Amino acid sequence: MKIDLYQQSGEKSGSVEVSDKIFAAPVNEELMRLVLMRQLANARQPNANTKTRGEVRGGGHKPIKQKHTGKARQGSTRSPVWPGGGIAFGPRSNRNFTLKITRSAARSALFSGLSQKASEKTLFAMDKYEAKTPKTSAFASLLKKLPVTRSLLVVMSDKDANLEKSVRNLPNVKAVLVDYLNLHDLSKYTNVMFMASAIKKAEALFLKK
Repeated sequence: MKIDLYQQSGEKSGSVEVSDKIFAAPVNEELMRLVLMRQLANARQPNANTKTRGEVRGGGHKPIKQKHTGKARQGSTRSPVWPGGGIAFGPRSNRNFTLKITRSAARSALFSGLSQKASEKTLFAMDKYEAKTPKTSAFASLLKKLPVTRSLLVVMSDKDANLEKSVRNLPNVKAVLVDYLNLHDLSKYTNVMFMASAIKKAEALFLKK
């Protein structure tokens, strides 16, 4: 299939041929949901941590005598049933949120996300972006000429400090290497712009056996 190709001036200069295996694959929304859930779960940090009855301070004395009170027996004020006591079955910092999925499934989900963007006409390519110095205003002016509606994900083939610095202060634009292209970014940003060199690298990277 073909996607639109733009120049750095913002003018459309034709189209570029892309692989059907990546950009015209069947869209599997359920697989996309599972992979996205895996990515978000693996990014979670187990910060919440409650203290058990053995970790709460105090409680060394027996609060009431054992017999003849008409009440239940109590051995410590640090019991979970007492105010200020330990927490039973609370969140712990050693919890593991990691989920696993096969590499082929993750790659198929990424292809589904790219194919969905391509079918919605929100994915396009740019021949190249050259700048001697990083300039946010220059890229912001370029955005007004491109078919970008709300937000833009720029996919690069290699590190480009000038491009990265030009977009990092724009609230709805992000630049990412094609090696780290992921489903979460695809779902977060409305439009996707591949640099022409990134398309070739994606095909070499994702279609290798």
